[in-house]
Amino acid sequence: MNKKLIFLDIDGTLTEPGKNIPPESAVEAVEMARRAGHKVFLCTGRNYGMLKPLLKYGFDGLIASSGGYIEVEKKVIYDHPMTKEQEQRAMDVLAQNQIFCTIECRDGSYTDERLKDFLRDNQDKSENSELLRWREQIEQSLGIRPMSEYKGQPLYKIVMMALSRESLENAKKILGKDFAFCIQETKGHTIHNGELICTDYDKGQAVERVCSYLGYTVKDTIGFGDSMNDLEMMEMVGISVCMQNGSNALKNIADYVCPPYYENGIYEAFQRYQLLI
Repeated sequence: MNKKLIFLDIDGTLTEPGKNIPPESAVEAVEMARRAGHKVFLCTGRNYGMLKPLLKYGFDGLIASSGGYIEVEKKVIYDHPMTKEQEQRAMDVLAQNQIFCTIECRDGSYTDERLKDFLRDNQDKSENSELLRWREQIEQSLGIRPMSEYKGQPLYKIVMMALSRESLENAKKILGKDFAFCIQETKGHTIHNGELICTDYDKGQAVERVCSYLGYTVKDTIGFGDSMNDLEMMEMVGISVCMQNGSNALKNIADYVCPPYYENGIYEAFQRYQLLI
């Protein structure tokens, strides 16, 4: 069998969303696949700072910021933040549409505190109370700081949260020529969320860049994901695997749906595709 390039999303795929400890079975699968001669990459929307705690588990490279920053064997092969003009235009339009933002630099992320203020003021709705607890846990786990601490570092991605999907769609109409919008499926919350990145990159283009750099063909790649920000990766790779806990839309296009991350899904899929030998 040809040696493969394996691309793993993190949140909801390799780990519990917002956490940095993968199941032991996933760590074992990655180690065994690498010993068998395959190369394993993190492929995530997280920035470098957010994914850094996972590097101790051993990977051949990483795709961060949804493709805006790529390292292969510790060498940076792609680094493409927004221009200041792009950043300012995006932030202006999002503010005009009452969209809360978390901005992501290479090593730091900064969030609009107004979102949590809104959730605190509306905790009588159980879904808002749940979302507030989740948001506070995520910020603590991933080191997300208040927007007031942002010092103008280059941006790679903006995470958006709005009270209506219409707000996100309105912003997309204005910014859609210059930015890709990934609007996530809503799962029972009154808050709608999505991601905004430059059209110059995405996870799918990042897979191509890694293949080109290492001299692999795309047909010798396998990608694992769970949400719509993995769509371009799943469409690009030779074999696409979606987690059972993932988006229904993504499961519908995947070549295979494996058990969820918390039921040894990574190990099971690695075994199915003979990546452990």
